[in-house]
Amino acid sequence: MLADRNIRAARNNAEWCDAVCRAHNNPGEFHDGIWINRHPVPRFYPNAGTLAEPSSRQLALIDELIAARLPPGWAVKDSFSMLELESRGFRVLFDADWIYLPVSRMQDIGSTRTSVRWEIVNNDLALAEWESGWSSAAGDTGKDRIFLPPLLENKDVAVVAGFRDGDIVAGAIANRSDDVVGWSNFFAPATEMFDHATASLATIARVFPGLAIVGYEHGDDLRNAHTIGFESIGALRVWAFTGSKTLRQL
Repeated sequence: MLADRNIRAARNNAEWCDAVCRAHNNPGEFHDGIWINRHPVPRFYPNAGTLAEPSSRQLALIDELIAARLPPGWAVKDSFSMLELESRGFRVLFDADWIYLPVSRMQDIGSTRTSVRWEIVNNDLALAEWESGWSSAAGDTGKDRIFLPPLLENKDVAVVAGFRDGDIVAGAIANRSDDVVGWSNFFAPATEMFDHATASLATIARVFPGLAIVGYEHGDDLRNAHTIGFESIGALRVWAFTGSKTLRQL
């Protein structure tokens, strides 16, 4: 049996992926146990994310995506690291942990007293500046924007930014669903990572009060999340489609 916290984290992430696609006028589809998008999606975003334990319905819908001949490298987020997709032509892109910060720990996450002022991004000019900062931090060299103005009109989404001397120096995105808030796309100068992370979380908690915060991380970012106070609650895996099927050994 999957834990409720894991299920809510996976659902929250799928709703965020759908919100990003919807902002591009390309929403996905929610089915029993899986979210899919049958069309090309913004870079870094999957075309499917599981929402429950593996099922024949999930695999059938993944097979439909394979048949749709999407651009190379499209991905499936195996939200509970339970699928076997190598035989269908996928390779593991990365493994990560779902993370969870309960409301009871939010009282330990206070705004650090710095020269940075945290606000909600509310216009496209600021959103474009926010994305430029995020892209630089993430090493993203893509030319097309990912985060579009319709996200600012979504009552369950908050793009937050840390301003210093009028410029955005840090940021994160929050999305609310199923009594949790997702924390994603965080960026900040490496030398100030911890202070800005806690300040972004405190800002998000003010925007969406009384809700646990979820997300996923791996590597150094996962270790940093643990330092802040998040706990790992389960594994996930992202598979990228290569188109090269393998035969099972008998």
